[in-house]
Amino acid sequence: AVKKLHWPALVRMGDRFVVVAFANRTRATAEEFAALANLSMDHYVSDYHQMLRRGDVEVVLVCVPIPQLLPIMRDCLAAGKHVVCEKPPGVDFAEARQFLALSDQHPQQKIMMTENFFYRDDLRLARLLIDQGAVGHPQLLLEKWVCQLVPTPGEYSITPWRYKPAYRGGPLLDGGVHSIATIRLLGGDVTHLYARTERINRTMDAPSAMTMTFGLASGASGNCVWGFLGNPVVDEVRDTRLYGSEGALVSSRGQVKLVRPDGATEEYRVEPFDTGHYNMWRNFHDAVIHDEPIVATVRQSFENMLVVLRALESAEQGQGVDVAAAGVTPGTNGVPLWRPRGATTLFDGLSCAIRRIPSATP
Repeated sequence: AVKKLHWPALVRMGDRFVVVAFANRTRATAEEFAALANLSMDHYVSDYHQMLRRGDVEVVLVCVPIPQLLPIMRDCLAAGKHVVCEKPPGVDFAEARQFLALSDQHPQQKIMMTENFFYRDDLRLARLLIDQGAVGHPQLLLEKWVCQLVPTPGEYSITPWRYKPAYRGGPLLDGGVHSIATIRLLGGDVTHLYARTERINRTMDAPSAMTMTFGLASGASGNCVWGFLGNPVVDEVRDTRLYGSEGALVSSRGQVKLVRPDGATEEYRVEPFDTGHYNMWRNFHDAVIHDEPIVATVRQSFENMLVVLRALESAEQGQGVDVAAAGVTPGTNGVPLWRPRGATTLFDGLSCAIRRIPSATP
């Protein structure tokens, strides 16, 4: 994730962030990053505690396997550092609650969970159109993500902790929180659900497929299908569809399409496509320097994770469940729409362009 997602964003932000130290237990891996980032190995330490003792380290990116996130984040906060931490917040509900508690215990430090889907320009555009009433009152949300997921050299799936997970739900949690982030950004909070899971990927020691029906706080209904399969998939398009009283919206990678009640369509393309990591790091910088609010808070990441955990419980119990968790203050009232600091429009100061495809009539 550091090499493929975070560093490509950070390298564009030399006026905002400077890497002064990096830690990894494996020197060879550290050498790969040093070569990529054109850094001297003088900046490297094998024990992250050494890095935390440095006064010139202000922000720490915690990008480690899920079972290691909580103790390292706790150490970073205890050392007085701001933290950007990979999602999800912990291996299970108990650890997720500890993440919430840590956030409450360190109000002067900025903490961001890396839920980049909140920051993707195509999804932000879709949310803006929904907020402007482009589909009327939302009634039905459909989301699908089906792909092949097997240990592949050079890909995320090759790491043993992903296909022999020591965290609840395996790929359904690790990947599913992104889908829930999309659902919550476009449709609002999930209030109740019913789910089924299947173990249909022999390479994964965890459930690998889920179907879920759910209700949203708005009164709309929804359905999602996730499949992380061992066999190849054919012609599967990952998209999110929202049907409303005045039309429909389809959001897929880098594209947003509106369908009007008369069948006419409008299509928008965001170019170039960005994973959202640049916007995410920009939001974090403005939070540290200008006290701007963070969208991808611990609480928002907790809410994403909670939906997945409750879905796993529903599947195990064979019955529908409410999403609200006992002992936790309910709800976040949805996900705020991120805008660049000082911007009057959604894309002020960003390098992307929105290209509108001429309307098509039925």
